Amino acid sequence: MESKKNIFLIGFMGAGKSTVARCLHRRYGMEWLEMDREIERSEGMPISEIFCQKGEEYFREKETELLLSLENKEHTVVSCGGGAPLRACNVEAMKKSGVVVFLTARPETILERVKDSHDRPLLEGHKDVEYISALLSGRIEKYEAAADVLTATDGRSAEEIAEEIYRLL
Repeated sequence: MESKKNIFLIGFMGAGKSTVARCLHRRYGMEWLEMDREIERSEGMPISEIFCQKGEEYFREKETELLLSLENKEHTVVSCGGGAPLRACNVEAMKKSGVVVFLTARPETILERVKDSHDRPLLEGHKDVEYISALLSGRIEKYEAAADVLTATDGRSAEEIAEEIYRLL
């Protein structure tokens, strides 16, 4: 892989973006940036509070600002928020400084991974396969269009996925 390229991991909540990013960071010495955590840090509140107090649109603007600020970064793996690739300007910013990897997961896998989490505002009160499927189907086209590389995460370890991504790039 060209060492200066950044890797942007996209996909639905629970697809494994954070886990795979952490693995790429550890195994290949890449810098690691967790978009949601970075926004929480800069805003001084959890994502759920940002959604509640300032709205989803404000949060989406923060995602865009963060992606644009990464233009001159190198050798960084970025775990993107699930909604980041829904905006064309975000995809453009990602492609400008790196490669976009879409981590896929079946709705059943996603539910299993997020069922005990309460820091996903869009799923709170809707943790079932039907709801996840509906939300996912509304996003899948944009995820696929944004992606340079696609890899399935169902039934695979983060190490296997990280190794595959590094090999592909």
